[in-house]
Amino acid sequence: MIARVAVWEPMPEDDRDWVLEAAAGVPGVHASYHLVDPATGNGLSVAFFEDEAAAVAARQAIAKRAEEIGWHDMPHPAPASETIYQVMRHA
Repeated sequence: MIARVAVWEPMPEDDRDWVLEAAAGVPGVHASYHLVDPATGNGLSVAFFEDEAAAVAARQAIAKRAEEIGWHDMPHPAPASETIYQVMRHA
């Protein structure tokens, strides 16, 4: 299992449910979370995947949904950083 952690400074304030919904329909996606620090507005996107292929498929599903809803028609911030981790233990 792998995890993708993206750091947002700040976390986009728009409705991000479409991102989670697009990823949820992909086989091998275990969970996705958006976290925000209410004091700073900074946040994290954390997602867990069975393997790299599932992560790539989720990214493609999100990109497809972004195109469908016109997400790229307006400028939006990108994550400050994005890291892929190998999950060593989980419950």
